[in-house]
This record gives sequence, structure tokens and C-alpha cells, in this order.
Amino acid sequence: MALTLYGAILSPFVRKIRIQLAEQAIAHDHVIVAPMRQPDWYFDISPLGRIPAIQDGDLKLADSAVIAQYLEEAYGGPSLYGETAAEAARVRWLEKYADYELAAHATFTVFAERFLEPLKGNRTNEQAVATALSDHLPPLLDYLTRELNGKAFFLGDRMSIADIAVTSQLINMAHVGELIDEDRWPCLSSLLARMTARSSLSSLLPAEHQLIAKLGNR
Repeated sequence: MALTLYGAILSPFVRKIRIQLAEQAIAHDHVIVAPMRQPDWYFDISPLGRIPAIQDGDLKLADSAVIAQYLEEAYGGPSLYGETAAEAARVRWLEKYADYELAAHATFTVFAERFLEPLKGNRTNEQAVATALSDHLPPLLDYLTRELNGKAFFLGDRMSIADIAVTSQLINMAHVGELIDEDRWPCLSSLLARMTARSSLSSLLPAEHQLIAKLGNR
């Protein structure tokens, strides 16, 4: 039985795992589960109902960071966590930074207000979006720029889960028209371009763009 990934394709956390699965060439099935309309059976796999989740044989896991670590350790291939304990710790920190700090403003404010709230029939809170873009996001992007330090990836010339996690959040902003200012954050802009050129990500984006257009026209 092939590994099964559950989740919606516009979730940055689901996207993170989909990129990893492609990078590691892991055969899998993908079952779409929306984050707010989960079927009852899904809570047996993800007790809190969150996405993504996976089932691999008898193993059931939720939380993208836990899943990513499991895939790394269970399936091998080129390491997405670096080559040393120090590199692995730094990658996990940057992944957490993306998942918790960056996501709070990039996905759960800018993307949610610009895309998800109108789908619910609500008005976009443009003040919340403006505050996220002007006050909350710049310090986070400044920090990530310092961590990149002019390099291609956070680990230099090797891509890691940190790059995948950060890029996954930036894509959600791009989906609603908020691109990284390449003059202010050239390293992050280059990282986004570099990552979206990889087949593991470029193969996913057409379906995401189609879904954005379809739902946006409702």
C-alpha cells in the first residue's frame, strides 16, 4: 500500500510535504481534505483535524514538520536536513520559523484575508493585510535575508526543508498578488525564483493557479 498524503493543495504545509515527496521521489497517493470540512474518518488519522497528515501502512502522522522528519528518516535519499547535527538543528529552526512566525502573517493574514475570507462571503480586512505587510512581515523577511547571507540556499549550495518551508509561505502571498520586493529582499526573491524553477515545485503550481482562478471567480 502506497503512502497516502491528505490535505488541500493551497495549504503551504501540504505544499511543503508535496515538494519533499517529489524531491525524494517517494511514490504516494494524494487525497484532498479541506482544512475546515474534514470528514469524520479523518480524525482517526489527524486527531486535531489539521492538514497535512499521512498514512504509511499502519503509521498515521499529522503535522508537517513531524511528517517531513519521518520521510527523511524512513525513505532516505539526499538529505534535506544538512550533513551535521548543527546544520540539522538550524534547518529545523528555520522550518519552525517559517511554519509559525512567517505563516501567521503570510498565510493566516494576507492569504486568508485576500482569498479565504471572500470565499466565505466576508469582506477582506484590508487594515489587517496592510499591517501585516508594513509592520509584521518586514522584520521576519529581514531575518531570513540575514540567514541566507547572499547564498543560494540556507545551507549554501544545498537545498533543505528550510528553503521548502519558507518558499511555501511566500507562494501563498504571491497567490494573492503580494510578491517579495526584489530591491529590498533580493536574496529571498532569488530563493523564490530558484525554488519555483525546480520541477518538484513547478509541477505543482499550474493546478494551484487553476484552483485560485476557479474559486476566485465564484
